[in-house]
Amino acid sequence: MLLLAIGIVFGACYLVSHKKDPRLLRNGPFLVAAIAFGGVGILLVLAEYNFFAAVALWLLALAIPLSILVFGIGLIANGITMLRREGHSLGNQLSLIVGVIVLALPVVSVVLVLQFGMTGFWLAALIGLASAYASVAFVSFAVYSVVYGRMRHSFTPAAIVVHGSGLIRGRVPPLLRGRLDRGLQVYRKELARGNRPLLVPSGGQGDDEPRPEGEAMAEYLRDQGVPASDILSETTSTSTSENITRSLELLESVGRSGPIMLVTSDYHVLRTASLARRMNVDAQVVGSRTARYFVPSAFIREFIALLVENHVATLIAVGTFAVLLVAILVGALNSALG
Repeated sequence: MLLLAIGIVFGACYLVSHKKDPRLLRNGPFLVAAIAFGGVGILLVLAEYNFFAAVALWLLALAIPLSILVFGIGLIANGITMLRREGHSLGNQLSLIVGVIVLALPVVSVVLVLQFGMTGFWLAALIGLASAYASVAFVSFAVYSVVYGRMRHSFTPAAIVVHGSGLIRGRVPPLLRGRLDRGLQVYRKELARGNRPLLVPSGGQGDDEPRPEGEAMAEYLRDQGVPASDILSETTSTSTSENITRSLELLESVGRSGPIMLVTSDYHVLRTASLARRMNVDAQVVGSRTARYFVPSAFIREFIALLVENHVATLIAVGTFAVLLVAILVGALNSALG
């Protein structure tokens, strides 16, 4: 009953926090904790009366170490695919690197315990602590990114800002086309509701691009039947924050005010929403689907960037998590010793 009660508390925290602002990063840990504690708590209660619930608990316990193996192998396979399709940049190697680390850390921990006794045990515990925090944080980020990206936002946007992502030989590539098509979907739904928002394709010109992204994006939108009067191109931004800031400046210059909808790729949704919140911008974010093989590396990259951008919150969370796990570990040791 205790775990079920904890799950209910986390569920209540999620509902309150989400109502306050769906862009809050803490919504992810609250949601995952509510599902995890609540699910296990329900199974524990049912296991006293139901054989299948007891079996499910055992399978869940066995699935945890198995999931590490499957996750590590899956990341390595994805990393190889990324290197073949996207090139050998560091960003494309992320899933491969993380996959090797996932498989190597349990082996390293066992070797430390066998070779160095109690000292090795504490080093292994430290590795386990760091791994547990990273795992929980990443799962929370990934789960809530998907949840937030699928939400229906009940507001009327004054504009739909589509974030650029690079051109290939001056033309819109598949990744960017997916964002534009998602923006078009939102735009057409708004027209059906009687609202006529501006479409703002946002992106400057990179060193390897013959023209600004915003210009090529606007051309694509016109080719899809959007009237030129409904398009306001932003062609100078070089980052997500500049996409937002300079698009707002453009909208202000033409007398458009009100909340805006930001459109990016699904893996980039939560980080963009968090950034908009920190910038005190009245905006929500929707995402376009990404090629499956690209998703693991993209989520890992976004997760790392999010930790760096929110380093203070990360340090507080790590400290809290460490204290809780150390307390649990010490309690378990005291129980084992007598």
